[in-house]
Amino acid sequence: MRTIFFILYGYLSGSVLYAWVFAHMLKKEDIIGRSKDGNPGTANAFLYGGAVCGILTLTGDLLKGFLPVWLYMRCGRDASTTALSMALVLTAPVIGHAFSVFHRFEGGKGIAVSFGCLLGLMPVWQPVLLLAAFFLFFSLVLRITPHFYRTGAAYLCASAAAGILKLWAGIQLGFWMITSVVLLRLHLSRELKDKMKVRLLWRH
Repeated sequence: MRTIFFILYGYLSGSVLYAWVFAHMLKKEDIIGRSKDGNPGTANAFLYGGAVCGILTLTGDLLKGFLPVWLYMRCGRDASTTALSMALVLTAPVIGHAFSVFHRFEGGKGIAVSFGCLLGLMPVWQPVLLLAAFFLFFSLVLRITPHFYRTGAAYLCASAAAGILKLWAGIQLGFWMITSVVLLRLHLSRELKDKMKVRLLWRH
């Protein structure tokens, strides 16, 4: 029952789209409608809502992933916790963000909330560090454009690396489930999917 509670809590927490919430509170224009991809996430909150809207949205998106997982790690798990239970709790906020029950099952890509979920695993730091490292690698070393493909590559490589490191099965499964949700939402995004380009950043 505790696991079911945390899965539902995570899904409902993830379903709150803070880009919409803070844009409304700050009386901004339709930041989602003005964006190219229609994504109610942190990037568009910064681009079209300004710094305050962006910071508030980022904080909300991180916390809505962090808190359910962090609380589950401390008071929801016991000796009978299965890998699938852990994976579902880890993934639930990302599913909520991507397919929000409060927004007709529409939502965002889930990047910020993914980082929040992985941060909730601490002191297990490897998953969040892997995801951050691959995002940086594909942005600053082997640059993949447009961002649509860079995001997909970062998640796939980070999930594979988590398996190579032989983290607990629940975390590995959860990472792959998060990756699947993000890739599905990327596929459903209305942004233009231009041809992928890969180049070393220092070469023009």
